[in-house]
Amino acid sequence: MIRRRFLPIVLLLGAAPLPAQQRAAPFVIEQTGESYPTVDAAVSAVRDGTATILIAPGTYPDCTVQSGGDITFRARVPGTVIFDGGACEGKATFVLRGRRSTVDGIVFRGIRVPDGNGAGIRTEIGDLTVTNSTFLDSQEGILGGNPDGQQRITIDRSTFAGLGQCETTDCSHAVYLSNNGTIVIKRSRFERGTGGHYVKIRAPRIEITDSSFDDSRGNKTNYMIDLPEGATGLIARNVFVQGKAKENWTGFIVVGAEKRTFRASGLRVEDNDARLAPGVTKSPAFVADYTGDGVAVGANRLGPGIRTFEKR
Repeated sequence: MIRRRFLPIVLLLGAAPLPAQQRAAPFVIEQTGESYPTVDAAVSAVRDGTATILIAPGTYPDCTVQSGGDITFRARVPGTVIFDGGACEGKATFVLRGRRSTVDGIVFRGIRVPDGNGAGIRTEIGDLTVTNSTFLDSQEGILGGNPDGQQRITIDRSTFAGLGQCETTDCSHAVYLSNNGTIVIKRSRFERGTGGHYVKIRAPRIEITDSSFDDSRGNKTNYMIDLPEGATGLIARNVFVQGKAKENWTGFIVVGAEKRTFRASGLRVEDNDARLAPGVTKSPAFVADYTGDGVAVGANRLGPGIRTFEKR
């Protein structure tokens, strides 16, 4: 049974009603007090500046493209702001290519586009921080990155459920990121995948810590963590449960399966807990390494049937 180390998001019910002005125009720029009827109108007003957009509780079909500036998108009450199905440019609900973006306390659900990559967030330029947010029942949760830049992406205390597919030409995943900087995932939860990998990262430096990967109700899923071009960094203090309805069951964490762009000699995998769900009879490797760089697999708590390491 999976150990829950945290509560990724709390839905606060019974919050005090907002003033009528804020109910009528739910997107408010905190610095100026100006309010707007849609998130895209608020983003357009910020232009290349720095601002926090406060969002009233509600369900919105909106989407937006941030083309500049440093913008924080923040739910007034975490978990009560739901963006439902909207996709700009055939990509995502939030398409982000400003200097910096922060997303705090927002729910994204039901995003689907023709190419199979409908995401809650599509990050293209600039640093990104996502916290206290939830990604549900879409083709992808967070997608993108800037392979040419030193981008830093941080995902903290967030939940990803019912994501991924391999029905189109290319698979989509709960999180699929690529850059030439650093990607950090911490205190987050992944569950009920519907295809692809839970986390797929193409970056030289990664940290994935204090998170849970519960595949017991997954369907047609692949790896928990895929580092297809190698990486250095840390995978630690995570809890993994592998289910039985998988397309690729052979590894929990797989390194360098496509090519060796980044050295993996500094990658440490330690202090994790991994189990097979009841009824699973396969014998996967906890870490499978294609690079030959000497991935450091430390002490991990592995359940019956799981092999510690496999060189491929």
